[in-house]
Amino acid sequence: MSPSSVSSVVSGAGLQRTSIQLYRDCLRLINHIAPGTSPKAMALRTLVQTEFHKSKHINDEQQIEVLKSNAIRALSNYMLYESASKDSNLGSAMNKFNDNVRRDK
Repeated sequence: MSPSSVSSVVSGAGLQRTSIQLYRDCLRLINHIAPGTSPKAMALRTLVQTEFHKSKHINDEQQIEVLKSNAIRALSNYMLYESASKDSNLGSAMNKFNDNVRRDK
């Protein structure tokens, strides 16, 4: 999944995405992370399928919006993580932040 497609998910208009669009975005991200039928890809697909299947009977609009925003946050967190692995400045800033959080606990 390209950063531009994820940014469209994360943008303000992203909150209007349907559940099926988010499901497809998640599957595209899995294909980007682990293409093919590797154990990692299979585990990620199973995780996404299970989470969406658990929520398919929810009818409360507010709860659906919370679940959708959680999916969007997960996609954006992954893209941030991937960016940090390619950008040494961002990666060191994230490591510093994580070290500080661990010390505060």
